Amino acid sequence: MVPALIGILAMVVSSCSTGTPSPAARSSSPAPPPAATSADPGAVRQSDNLKLVANVPLKAPFTDPNSWNSDLAFQGNHAFVGNFGGVTIYDIADPKAPKIVSQLACPAAQNDVSVSGDLMFLSVESPRESSSCESKESGPSGGKSFAGIRIFNIKDKASPRFVGAVSTPCGSHTHTLVPGTPGKNVYLYISPIALLPECRVGDGRFSVVEVPLDDPAKAKVIGGPAIPDSESGDGGPEDQSGCHDITVYPEKKLAAGACLGDGFLMDISDPARPRVLQRVTDDENFSIWHSATFNNKGTRVLFTDELGGGLGAHCDAETGPKRGADAVYDIVGEGDARKLVRRGYFKIPRNQAAGENCVAHNGSLIPVPGKDIMVQGWYQGGISVVDFTDPDKPTEIAYFDRPPVKFGGSWSAYYYNGYIYSSDITLGLDVLDLTDPVAAPAKQVRLTELNAQTQYSYPE
Repeated sequence: MVPALIGILAMVVSSCSTGTPSPAARSSSPAPPPAATSADPGAVRQSDNLKLVANVPLKAPFTDPNSWNSDLAFQGNHAFVGNFGGVTIYDIADPKAPKIVSQLACPAAQNDVSVSGDLMFLSVESPRESSSCESKESGPSGGKSFAGIRIFNIKDKASPRFVGAVSTPCGSHTHTLVPGTPGKNVYLYISPIALLPECRVGDGRFSVVEVPLDDPAKAKVIGGPAIPDSESGDGGPEDQSGCHDITVYPEKKLAAGACLGDGFLMDISDPARPRVLQRVTDDENFSIWHSATFNNKGTRVLFTDELGGGLGAHCDAETGPKRGADAVYDIVGEGDARKLVRRGYFKIPRNQAAGENCVAHNGSLIPVPGKDIMVQGWYQGGISVVDFTDPDKPTEIAYFDRPPVKFGGSWSAYYYNGYIYSSDITLGLDVLDLTDPVAAPAKQVRLTELNAQTQYSYPE
């Protein structure tokens, strides 16, 4: 949102002690919180087993105050970093010396990114005059504006080429790439943010887009499952229906939907027609169900709570260890009787300074056989590596935490081919080396593509 629920939708927290958000305020350029303060503002806090090995600062045209970095995707020796101004493609053949291959100027909030073969997809959540990269922001215009998915050919990564777009109901805050028939099509699960005039906040229009690989310009919306209204019940915007992020595990035929006020377990045996199996709530601790990560066996899901929409300073003693945190759920049962059962919570154990926007955000599994270990970004809480093999007592095994800035931090942190890559909102692309012995087996795993919300198994 401006991180994840910011972008265009700013969730303003009215009480740190209760965690109850006020009604959402819509703004095309939400103001960052005040600068944080610290007794030692120049100090980096980090564990001995996690080292920063490279940083590539934001470069023009992505240097204006609203050009925030957003999410990441990977393919071969390339990393794709979304930005509110477009996308940057990096050559990461040498992870310690990433090089910019190209920068595509194509403004939109949030430019959530995924890749598949020669195609790249970018989410557009706020209305623009048209689907072209040259279009300007537009106000609500009775359906004449564009919001949805832009599609590019990236066969030549030095020169991405626009090939088409598909408008989606209520735009696309984030999207998830779902495999279809090999060589024939892929699907995109669209999570809206309801900025168009016919939509309300959290409108439950979870859309499924089908993309024909031989003619991606013909991509179209083919339907979407019914996501019931939230049961959490205090009337705030997080109580509306609609998913914020959806993570799929095609081999297990499962999806986990972090759907604002609730978590959902879904069956995707037919990826064009996902079915809801169960909805879970956590009124006491969770505010904005933001994202989800399965363990490798597909028997467990870690959900994150983006309390305050990413703008608030919620990594403090007052907020506590279970709010703005992760929650671990086991998946029990078989078939349509599968259920989510809540186990433990995890939150970074370091209190952040007043004003440091901090809360649980995007991450991915680290491929360690026999272990459930993941890395994730916490905005200005930095980067944390958590072991949730014991679902009742998740523990942190590594961290990297920069000193306070006015606004920023790690939007997402993912493990890819031996290194951790983090998209820092204002400071650019970070590369970190995890040297903890428990993670050593992960160094041997090599992927050809990674979209973190599309999980694949690795050898146990």
